[in-house]
Amino acid sequence: MNPLLKLRLIGVVIAFAIYAVDQWVKWLMVAPLQLRQVRVIELLPFFDLRWTQNFGVSMGMFEADSFESRWILVGVTALIALVVTIWMFREKAFGDILGLSMILGGALGNIKDRYELGYVIDYADLHFGDFRPFLIFNVADAAITIGVLIILARAFFMRDKEEDEVDDLMQGKPADAAENTQ
Repeated sequence: MNPLLKLRLIGVVIAFAIYAVDQWVKWLMVAPLQLRQVRVIELLPFFDLRWTQNFGVSMGMFEADSFESRWILVGVTALIALVVTIWMFREKAFGDILGLSMILGGALGNIKDRYELGYVIDYADLHFGDFRPFLIFNVADAAITIGVLIILARAFFMRDKEEDEVDDLMQGKPADAAENTQ
């Protein structure tokens, strides 16, 4: 199998694994733990499970407060997921594929919630007294955030490789061999 195709397939598997874990944990919150009815389960002095219905996107922005806006939000986020998928299949470096697959898996989990429920289930509440460094979130949100951080870190801190060096690496040639051919 082509090494690049293998990396991209690994990215798809990671995306679907994140999607599956996100949906499983949300199911745990709704069914066995009945978080919707209980509202709050205190686990640690700085971490609770707290039922939240997020009608917006990141940090509650662009709240979908009508039937039309809900479906516009579903459509826009689905379009973004499609763009991320295309971007992931064009990447050659595993670090970029990993970051994009995390974003894709998280996006799919939140899109499913919004499509089926009209809102995203959020439950993870990290707090230090009254200070909350993050809004209440879920596995999908965490995956999206980590994926974005990976993409940003790679964009800011990784030096650009020449295309022939990347191609040589994908064909199994060591990096120093690629440099000696110049």
